[in-house]
Amino acid sequence: MITLSHVSKCYTEGIPALNDINIEINEGEFVFVVGSSGSGKSTFLKLLTKELEPTEGQIVVNGTNLRKIRRMRIPKYRRNIGMVYQDFRLLKDRNVYENVAFAQRVIEMSPRQIKKDVPLMLSMVGLAAKYRSNPKQLSGGEQQRVAIARALINKPKILLADEPTGNLDPENAWDIMNLLDSINARGTTIVVVTHNMEIVKAMKKRVITLSKGVVVSDIKQGEWNA
Repeated sequence: MITLSHVSKCYTEGIPALNDINIEINEGEFVFVVGSSGSGKSTFLKLLTKELEPTEGQIVVNGTNLRKIRRMRIPKYRRNIGMVYQDFRLLKDRNVYENVAFAQRVIEMSPRQIKKDVPLMLSMVGLAAKYRSNPKQLSGGEQQRVAIARALINKPKILLADEPTGNLDPENAWDIMNLLDSINARGTTIVVVTHNMEIVKAMKKRVITLSKGVVVSDIKQGEWNA
């Protein structure tokens, strides 16, 4: 599903943010990517969404070679990747329903399909009763659920999450991680960048550790005990 072969990324000549990394993530996997600040985690995600171009190496996502994809096809490519951020990035002037519907309107989904899909997605994330609420009326955990619903509404095969629990208290953080786990159980490949080692240890998923742009460990599901 995701393959990085000898990938390096330099922002400044001679100083790699990622240095000759090789990673393969299979369809349906749930993978944590961990490491201290400056280890290359954010660069890794931005390469997968094609916000950045690698300095060297090849990246293949869901059968698409990102080196060869034409610029005009990038938006279509990104439809198969859902993205969830630490700061939610919701539209403050729109209610819950409209925030989720927005992702479908961008790809010109029919109004009939939107009316069908959005309530189903809000129900899945436990927010069916709050579809008229404004984001500022929701808790942090609820806002993150809206963000997840928006990321999933177009049925992407891959969900990337950048510190999805970073702004949440422990209870809400676990609610979000349990939701991501259930989404993974339905077949979505999930990659989570996080600093929350308590969650990483408890969930017993595959863990890739980056340090100074290098993969220093890649521990199989259930074997990480740091």
